[in-house]
Amino acid sequence: MATIKRLCVFCGSNFGRGGSYLEAARELGRLLARQGITLVYGGAGVGTMGALADATLEAGGEVIGVIPQQQTGEEMAHQGLTELHVVESMHERKAMMSELADGFVALPGGLGTLEEFAEALTWAQLGLHRKPTGLLDANGYYGLFLAFLDHAVAEGFLRPTDRQLVLAGRDPDALITELQRWEPQGKQRWEPVREPEGGPR
Repeated sequence: MATIKRLCVFCGSNFGRGGSYLEAARELGRLLARQGITLVYGGAGVGTMGALADATLEAGGEVIGVIPQQQTGEEMAHQGLTELHVVESMHERKAMMSELADGFVALPGGLGTLEEFAEALTWAQLGLHRKPTGLLDANGYYGLFLAFLDHAVAEGFLRPTDRQLVLAGRDPDALITELQRWEPQGKQRWEPVREPEGGPR
């Protein structure tokens, strides 16, 4: 079972339409505080990023932010965090967040959120870490992405065992429980999906 003391959460600098995404971020933040799990995130004080951090702090939790120097003005780094690390680049940001965290969750977000989650997932596929990765599928936001992963398996571009690396749920409590129960399936390593008999399709 995974022991999660620090959770890295990828989320957006926008709020999304309606209030469901914002509330999902706040609900996750309150949950992390109740369970004594430190939040590791991108360090901004805007969008769902800010809402997540604020909810965690207001509930008595700890929050570690990691933000690139070039974004401290544009995204306005959160000034009330337990710790704030200002780094030189996005690459350094992602590496530090990964090193600090025991698992990864993506909230609904845009290209940056998807890129960060996909990299963490790829690192798991390559065996560079053995940490759980999950999607908080608020309002069914990630339904099409999950369907794409199933399509990639069906078309031979993704192994079923790698598809199983992606945990998903709409309820933060249930998702965190699933992350904590997750166990690596032996030694994770990358290998290509074998070409079907009869040659290329």
